[in-house]
Amino acid sequence: MLDVRAGIPCIGANSAVKTYLYLSLLPEALVASQLAPDEYGAYLATGAKQRSRGQALFFRLSEAHAQTIITPEILGRMAGPKPRRSLYLSIYRVLERTPLAAIESLHLATHDGRVLSLSPGEYPSRVGPRFHLYQEYCPVTPRVVSELDPREFAAQITDTRLPVSLPALVFSELKLERLADDPEASGVANLPYPHLDHLRDCLRELRTKRGKPTKTVIRTLQQQVLFRTIEGGFYVATSGGGLRCFPMPSPEQLETVHVHWWRSAQVSE
Repeated sequence: MLDVRAGIPCIGANSAVKTYLYLSLLPEALVASQLAPDEYGAYLATGAKQRSRGQALFFRLSEAHAQTIITPEILGRMAGPKPRRSLYLSIYRVLERTPLAAIESLHLATHDGRVLSLSPGEYPSRVGPRFHLYQEYCPVTPRVVSELDPREFAAQITDTRLPVSLPALVFSELKLERLADDPEASGVANLPYPHLDHLRDCLRELRTKRGKPTKTVIRTLQQQVLFRTIEGGFYVATSGGGLRCFPMPSPEQLETVHVHWWRSAQVSE
């Protein structure tokens, strides 16, 4: 018997397995799973038999939204003696079709399956530097520099009145350290980005070319997610001005509360 109340299928009289709905970002996909976020992140990162390794970013979607997607037919396909790890429901234009309010939490999995869970938070109110470095994750993956702060960048990239725009975007800001104010600054050899000279050239172009607030540095994601360079957190932007923030823990919290994830994240690079 299947009981779809609260997205929980009941298989037989004495067993109940909760079904979660996830939005995976690398690559973009809508997935139903009977694994909780920590278990699902470990499964994505390490595989079923510990033979493959790779980082994973995914959202957990709300139960209310899951009830509109997970039908009795889907629950029937997931029924079995063991929890179903994943059932792909869609791999095309998933983010733009997901209501912002349905995005409940963000989960960051390291290469060895350690998962850090982030909750939505307030937009950071801080005086920003002159230049910003953004990594986009879904549905496109360029890395860009910009004179726009995260809220302004989100509004521009999802503005459908512009010749080029996206209906939705997931991105994070990356650290630039002294380059954030001066492209000629020295003492930044610890920045783990490839081709620092090219990055400086892109920043110089922003400084000299007025009317061009954004410049592409790398067209596609070419390396592991640089968790230790995340500046502030992650953002989900949608057309019409929608913005949801997922702040990263403070450096002190990463070194104490989340120390095992933090150490794994640094090894992942």
